Amino acid sequence: MIFADMRIPKRKSEENRKYGGNGDNFLSAEAVEELKEDLRRLQEVSRPRAVTDLSRARDMGDLSENAAYSEAKGRLFGIDRRCFEIKERLKNAIVIKPGATEDGRVRIGARVVISVNGKEKTYAITGVQETDPSSGRISHRSPLGLALMGHRAGDSVDVTSAAGKQVRYEIVQVA
Repeated sequence: MIFADMRIPKRKSEENRKYGGNGDNFLSAEAVEELKEDLRRLQEVSRPRAVTDLSRARDMGDLSENAAYSEAKGRLFGIDRRCFEIKERLKNAIVIKPGATEDGRVRIGARVVISVNGKEKTYAITGVQETDPSSGRISHRSPLGLALMGHRAGDSVDVTSAAGKQVRYEIVQVA
């Protein structure tokens, strides 16, 4: 029996590495500072405490049946993994310059006031990692963010909603 069509499943992390992660390393200066503070706290507070706990658990005796040792080892591993992830994000970070382009066009970092159906809304255009539409932060890769990129105040853009309906957005202000 030959399984010629059998494919090995690929993990998401493998796909991300192959194609350069999610391809979006844009972070605001505030997000970079938060990551640096998280890293400092992990390295100076959490990790030393986890090492002490691991050492204390190791001194308890038989490691094969020592639940405290296994838990402490797992916690230290998690802290080290998180430190590595933060360092990688910081190493690859592209800090977003706030505001519009010199000629008033929408770019990542711009704050855009739009009008839709007579109501005005304000959005900050961010990288994928900082998106939070409920607080007015949309990704430059979202349908609306993508449509707004490169336009200026006075322009209008059409975006197809999730329901398949065309919605027209008028750009009121770009800052």
